[in-house]
Amino acid sequence: MQQAIAVLDSGVGGLTVVKEVMRQLPQEKVIYFGDTARSPYGPRPPEEVRMFTRQIIDYLLKFNPKMIVIACNTATAVAIEEIRARVSIPVIGVISPGARAAIKSTKSGVVGVIGTEGTIRSQAYEYALQSISPSIHVLSEPCSLLAPFVEKGLFHADEADTIVEQSLRPLIGKPIDCLILGCTHYPFLTPAIARVMGPDVTLISSADETAREISTILYHRGLLAATGLLPIHQFFCSGEPKLFKQIAQMWLKEQISITPVVWQVPTII
Repeated sequence: MQQAIAVLDSGVGGLTVVKEVMRQLPQEKVIYFGDTARSPYGPRPPEEVRMFTRQIIDYLLKFNPKMIVIACNTATAVAIEEIRARVSIPVIGVISPGARAAIKSTKSGVVGVIGTEGTIRSQAYEYALQSISPSIHVLSEPCSLLAPFVEKGLFHADEADTIVEQSLRPLIGKPIDCLILGCTHYPFLTPAIARVMGPDVTLISSADETAREISTILYHRGLLAATGLLPIHQFFCSGEPKLFKQIAQMWLKEQISITPVVWQVPTII
């Protein structure tokens, strides 16, 4: 049986990583878990996010994946080191790849970051950026409205520009030349974000960069799937499956099946 790449997120945001994996590594099987019943993670206390992440990881390990991708910036910020200590397979997040791409992109040395409250509060991007280039100046802005907007499937709606402009207003006109989309939900809103920020600001998608890192790690570890395989992907969600399926099929542009997962009781670990 083909070993899969297991991808998890608080909701539909991690589908942006899945789309890039499917494009860059079409032979790879993906198992995806969107915790839509408990989304968003951004406003939640760190220990609660860690508990949810452990619970999902334990569920995904039943499928014997060859890699785990924490495609949620909030969970990456607070839980990735703990998860790496608990499992024997590669575990990657979405913060370091985005930070490295921003360092390569910026000419001014001023980088903008948008993310959930939890991600921005953790200062994970500041640490990641300045560990590579200590002189980098980071301007961060929490955008609490954007992920829930995407979770409702409204990213193509006329009001997308309005809610994006409202969320990014503190960064408009600031001397940043690249902006890290520090939540995997945000690439759903790339057209609106690009219009609001203007052509002089390069948008850095952590989803795109994470998919490249997945490819690199699998190659160097000899874990790439054999070419010619036609993988059958699996998708799980803990909330309303109908809306999740609608968003996933719209984004991935292919038919998929969804398996609902119901958390019976809150798990204390």
